[in-house]
Amino acid sequence: MLSICARHTRGGIYLCNYLTAQRAGGPAPCHFSTSQPSLSKDHRDYSLPNVSWSQNLQDLYNKYQELSKNGNWKCIPSCSQWRLVKSQVGDPMEGVRENRFFIRNLDKDGVGLECCMFYNKAEKRMVCIFQPGPYLEGPPGFLHGGCTATMIDSTAGGGAVCTVGPVFTANLNIDYRNPILLGSTAIADSTVEKVDGKKVYTRCTVRSHDDKVVYAEATGEAAAVGTLNSSPVGEFAWQTFMHMLYPNQSVSTL
Repeated sequence: MLSICARHTRGGIYLCNYLTAQRAGGPAPCHFSTSQPSLSKDHRDYSLPNVSWSQNLQDLYNKYQELSKNGNWKCIPSCSQWRLVKSQVGDPMEGVRENRFFIRNLDKDGVGLECCMFYNKAEKRMVCIFQPGPYLEGPPGFLHGGCTATMIDSTAGGGAVCTVGPVFTANLNIDYRNPILLGSTAIADSTVEKVDGKKVYTRCTVRSHDDKVVYAEATGEAAAVGTLNSSPVGEFAWQTFMHMLYPNQSVSTL
């Protein structure tokens, strides 16, 4: 499972708008919207609530949005395809238009993964609130274990990316404690515990929305890859995304 940069941090339309504005010499929209923008379907921000969200998921979203007001937490926008990130920075796969991110591969709301991530820089912590839909069944009525692993990898990998820069997953060890009921609300909560050279060590717990049930516990190791010169997004896209998250700081200080 690769965790390379924006597949997890998922720059989305805000990154595209930022790049477009920078190229045009205009101001860049370095903010996170809490309302659905008037955009085409291709430019939708999937991190925003929709009608399929349960009350528990909505409540957690509101909780972290409230915590974001003091700047400690940042909501991570989400798109469905690489091209929405790459198109403004030179796309070596420009002809590819059907590929989608694994966690954003369904058009219908509520049947797959509904999720939203929040990052806390001071705590080196990434939280993903999510709701698994009926198309993700493993045991009858419960989420497939591979989907749980995906959420752990995405959350821990995304936290590592936001903490140290581009990485890929080198190792992921998961202890499954309890199955996750389809349609329920869960939280994947990860931290970067140590950085040793290019090795980034992470820990992640998946629990119920009320913190009463632990679904899985995991430890991981990611490998930092330096810049993204060899990736489809490019170093400029990475720097732009980090400026979007922290517009008042240089990339070298993040």
